[in-house]
Amino acid sequence: MGRYLNSLIPFEAYKQIAGTRFFVDKTEILQEILETVELDGQRYLCITRPRRFGKSVMADMVGAFLGKAADSSGIFDKLAVAESTIYKTHLGQHNVIFMDLSRVPRGCSSYAQYIDRIQDGIDRDLAEAYPEVEIDVAAPLWDNLLTIFEKTKEKFVFVIDEWDAPFHMSFISGEDQQAYLAFLKSLLKDQVYVGFTYMTGVLPIAKYSSGSELNMFVEYDMTVMERFSDRFGFMEKEVDQLFDTYLKITKRPKVTREELRMWYDGYHTASGERMYNPRSVVCALANNQLADYWTSSGPYDEIFFYVKNDIEDIRDDLVLMVAGEGIETEIRKYAAASMELETKEEIYSAMVIYGLLTYMDGKVFIPNKELMDKFQELLMDKESMGYVHRLANESRRMLSATLQGDTETMAEILEFAHNTESPIFSYNSEIELSAVVNLVYLAARDRYRVEREDKAGVGYVDFIFYPEYKDMDGVILELKVDSTPEDAIGQIKDKGYALRFKGKMGERQKYSKRVIAVGISYDKKTKKHACKVEML
Repeated sequence: MGRYLNSLIPFEAYKQIAGTRFFVDKTEILQEILETVELDGQRYLCITRPRRFGKSVMADMVGAFLGKAADSSGIFDKLAVAESTIYKTHLGQHNVIFMDLSRVPRGCSSYAQYIDRIQDGIDRDLAEAYPEVEIDVAAPLWDNLLTIFEKTKEKFVFVIDEWDAPFHMSFISGEDQQAYLAFLKSLLKDQVYVGFTYMTGVLPIAKYSSGSELNMFVEYDMTVMERFSDRFGFMEKEVDQLFDTYLKITKRPKVTREELRMWYDGYHTASGERMYNPRSVVCALANNQLADYWTSSGPYDEIFFYVKNDIEDIRDDLVLMVAGEGIETEIRKYAAASMELETKEEIYSAMVIYGLLTYMDGKVFIPNKELMDKFQELLMDKESMGYVHRLANESRRMLSATLQGDTETMAEILEFAHNTESPIFSYNSEIELSAVVNLVYLAARDRYRVEREDKAGVGYVDFIFYPEYKDMDGVILELKVDSTPEDAIGQIKDKGYALRFKGKMGERQKYSKRVIAVGISYDKKTKKHACKVEML
């Protein structure tokens, strides 16, 4: 056992995870990986996912299952892989070299220090494990591994976590990055001692690799490749199982199943399946509280970092996305690796790869409430967003006017919005009107759960504002183009939209003092808005 070769680290890490209350068994992927290697001849696999989507857990699982560091049958005998045909053949039967490339030595200030720590550490492990083989610490690492293979015929499985970490380290230059790629190529490519390599990271390889350095890898990302797509993140059935556990062990459950969906669902795999953010689901259930767990683990201005270079082209799209609409775009698979993101396609591609947006059927969307909160903060806080920022800040006044029945102020704010020079303010459809209305009510999200096109009564309501507290009024808002606010109010009444506040079976009861019906109309000929507010 060593620090890298047959290390106890992945074994102990996975053992700890597998013993938790909200553990999800993903071990079936082990058979899939080994079949990919043995039956398909793919010895180099790279799986990329956004941060905190289970990549490191899976890397630990692969290392713990295959490696000789410890008898891991006590973990895996209870899991799905124990029923597979590969179980006894591969459990604990491989020499695994496990590398977490995000770890750096203390006081590290150069690439040489960083890479020497890895090479020297593996050399020490090899010397201890193979005392009969002379290890030349001055020789390249791959030469020592080749010498071992020539004398023992033993191969090694490489498990590499956070492969792209060196591209985010301030002390590593562009020249160093090329040296790092050359290191991986020399260590892995076409080497007979490589049984197979399992590698994970956030960013794809191809943008970094100029040609042949790492072209032996088959990359599996979330948006393009279907294989392994259901093995990362949580699927619907898995969240159902976790929620059942939560109800059994929690004395006073405060989280509903529907709230988990609304807050943390919304990602899409290449095969079209919906996927939950795993970190956020586990944290919400363990803490018995909904919160922005995933977004709070990254830089505060992470979203703004991507959009700042093209605000004028993107801000109209943001208005539509915050309203729940998708934006048509092409996902450029490798654009996210570039730090110079300039076009919308490059920016949206990067945001999808980092998990800030999701991609489905040629469009990008904001996946869930957790991310929606961050986009709302962007619109409310960043003056550089221009008119969008100004209108978002008018939303506090708009909500206050609505609750007071001040239709003149409501119409005034909508006129102010319409006078902004932007294509989405042309109101050629109710979608555009809906996006603008959503923007001028943005502040309502601080006090209400705002949903669009929610099933209510015998139809679908444009907006429904569920109050967070019992002493608040609920709001139902209906929009009309080339009609009247009275028609909008009439539709709210005729279709029984207010019944939605009585809750669905299985959902927490919705509370409100009263229900306020709001009708908003826009006349294309006169370019005027009209508003009506009525208590139901």
